[in-house]
Amino acid sequence: MEKNTAKHFVLQLGSLISLYLSLSFLITLLFGIINLTFPNASEGYWVIESASNSVRLGIAMVIVFFPTYLVLTRAVNRTRRSDTDHAYLALTKWLIYLSLLVGGGILLGDLAVVIMTFLNGDITMRFILKAVTMLVIIGFAFYYYLLDAQGYWIKNEKKSVGYGVVVTIIVLAVIVFGFFHIATPGMVAAMKLDEKQIQDLQQIQWKIESVITTTSALPTTLEDAFAGFAIPTAPAGREDYTYQVTDVGFQLCATFSQASEGQMGVDIYANPVDLTRPVKNADSWQYKAGRYCFERIVK
Repeated sequence: MEKNTAKHFVLQLGSLISLYLSLSFLITLLFGIINLTFPNASEGYWVIESASNSVRLGIAMVIVFFPTYLVLTRAVNRTRRSDTDHAYLALTKWLIYLSLLVGGGILLGDLAVVIMTFLNGDITMRFILKAVTMLVIIGFAFYYYLLDAQGYWIKNEKKSVGYGVVVTIIVLAVIVFGFFHIATPGMVAAMKLDEKQIQDLQQIQWKIESVITTTSALPTTLEDAFAGFAIPTAPAGREDYTYQVTDVGFQLCATFSQASEGQMGVDIYANPVDLTRPVKNADSWQYKAGRYCFERIVK
């Protein structure tokens, strides 16, 4: 009996741990969706990207931990309905109350952070939605486990299953909704290639500027600019980079999967103008989808 009690205790503990992990990452997912749906005008590109990453993390973790919670909880409830060991039942009730205390403290701490974020200037709609999200999630969890500690769900198996079905549908709906707020894995991979190409072009431009500074003339080819060093090449599947001298300076061309304006219309590569550089518009890196050339004017 002691062996079974230890086994059941571990199952109950695993169920509660997976519960609070599911709740935490569900909140992370919902907060990310709220931040993307109601962006703050004062926030830059990296804040938006952080919200997107929160949605991705939330989806991944909820997909892993929520089914784990359902399976473990189902196993625990079956055991409690068939086991008359009073020591085990008392231990389970003690564990539930303790987890409610610890988990409730953590979630209420998160709510305090939400309020502090609002006081620091977060927009009102986002604050309201986040506060409601916290209260609803905390309310659902506490309602279920307060009744569970009293043995309500053990006596009402159909209602317990029904409650689980409703919660599962809600969680699935949130996950699906989250997918609509983030780029697909293929799009994310393509965006990373776009970013790499910008980094390559910046390196090429830096070499060209070095030649201009040293010789007061544009290099004829990229081979001249790099003088034997390796020239950055486009990723596999993308057209080669091209360099061409123009009447006013030069142009660098590459092929992009989507326009940079698709990233909230923010020039993430913008920098303060450096008046000592030989190129006037050296820090302009906005681009359109497809083949695009960055026109540079040499002073």
